[in-house]
Amino acid sequence: MKLATLRLASEPGHTTAAVIEDGRAYYLDNLDSVQRFLRLEEAFQQEVIARALVGDSIAEGEADYAPLIPKPEKIYCIGLNYKTHAAEVGEELPKYPTVFAKFASTLCGANDSIEIPVEDHRVDYEAELAIIIGKPGRRISQEDAPAHIAGYAVSSDVSMRGYQGRTQEWLQGKIWDHSTPLGPWLVTPDELNPSARISSKVNGAVVQDEQIDDLIFSADELVSYLSTFNELRPGDVILTGTPSGVALGRRDENGRHPWLKHGDALETSIEGLGTSTVVFHAPQH
Repeated sequence: MKLATLRLASEPGHTTAAVIEDGRAYYLDNLDSVQRFLRLEEAFQQEVIARALVGDSIAEGEADYAPLIPKPEKIYCIGLNYKTHAAEVGEELPKYPTVFAKFASTLCGANDSIEIPVEDHRVDYEAELAIIIGKPGRRISQEDAPAHIAGYAVSSDVSMRGYQGRTQEWLQGKIWDHSTPLGPWLVTPDELNPSARISSKVNGAVVQDEQIDDLIFSADELVSYLSTFNELRPGDVILTGTPSGVALGRRDENGRHPWLKHGDALETSIEGLGTSTVVFHAPQH
């Protein structure tokens, strides 16, 4: 099953949750986001889906995707969680997950545009598998973790490397407003191939391509670990890290990092979870 949060063309500033099936997006009545849907009792969720599939819909190609989870209580991020990425930036494999956080204001829709800030031109991409929590829990065992995962989604941790590199703490390079696409869909775990490929393309050229089973810490391990210190709540988001190929680890023919620039189109894809396509633009004066 695929779920999305859509902007309503007929009601600017308003959104609706939707279920995606057979090329159409069916609206979920009285639910403004996937996060609101996840807070419903499971039996009621099924009723809502059944009603939606005989109700109003639009062609999937007409959908305007808002951030999948517009206002999560928590956004956890895991750094250095692919073996290949740790190697390309010269870091040892971590013994424990490297955890930092984002704020809800960093999120944007899967196909929105992203501004290159005047303060930092070193803008990088990081394709990420996002875990979306569906069932609350604290101190969750690794064995029980799958029951707490509502599904998975595509994201890219767009990073301002100049600010990120100012200190040993990464936060200031990761929390710029409207810089982290999330979506287009939440896809339930039964539809995710554990060896699915995750990739990034810049202007059509593949720059990242890996299998998600190269993760150092798996989804189940991360859910268990993070729930040690916070109760996980429906709609919480976990970005699980990025594979090799980021601009920070690359050099062009002139020896420069190929940072994202005005007009660049970034496609982030995970097999079975869809594609996010964002375009970068210079600040408007």
